[in-house]
Amino acid sequence: MPTLLHLDSSADLSGGSVSRQLTTLFADTWRTAHGPAGYRYRDLAADPVPPLDTAYCALGRRLERDGLLPPAEVDALAKSPAEERAWALTRPLIDELLTADTVLIGAPMYNYSVSALLKAWIDRVCFPGALTDPDTGDGLLHGTKVVVISTRGGAYGPGTPREAWDFQTPYLRAYFGRQGVADEDIRVVCAEMTLAGLVPHLARFRPSAADSLAAARAEVTALAGAPARREERTAPQGR
Repeated sequence: MPTLLHLDSSADLSGGSVSRQLTTLFADTWRTAHGPAGYRYRDLAADPVPPLDTAYCALGRRLERDGLLPPAEVDALAKSPAEERAWALTRPLIDELLTADTVLIGAPMYNYSVSALLKAWIDRVCFPGALTDPDTGDGLLHGTKVVVISTRGGAYGPGTPREAWDFQTPYLRAYFGRQGVADEDIRVVCAEMTLAGLVPHLARFRPSAADSLAAARAEVTALAGAPARREERTAPQGR
């Protein structure tokens, strides 16, 4: 059964978020094509992932010092109630990620990069050893597909004056690539100039914004409706 993990990281819960509109389109199309059973949703604004704390760091450093272990064996290493709480917050996020065939991320650009809400999730799921085979060092997300819905108030695409200001797309590609996701399995869909309808000095870009949004909607629909392609991924077992 195909599985989709859907993450929204826009701080805007008012209904005006373009990234949320596009991820909803993807999720609705995906469920129509593949059924609802494998769908998982996490709203990183309505239910924020706590930032890292001392207990998380202490537990992670212990593994880095004494040897990395798969998530199933980490519980026994917690030495305080704080470390137990830190791991209880972290383990479900890791499990959701490892069991997803496709990860859908709504990622509006905030200050040229990802939102703090998304960064907190990334920091927490990247617990030492959790996404890495302890025997080979290979990333465990090989075979996973990642779809990033990137929305930008301005224009940062290839050939634009601010192309070099995009620290969002290269960061997400580097992060998921390090976890084993093949470059061809990371798809980034961009809707640009989303502030053109709001900010007076961008009004002349409204036709470009409309074209960009229409293209993004078409690409999202095509990606979500594509046949599922599952590659076997084996999580490391206890040793």
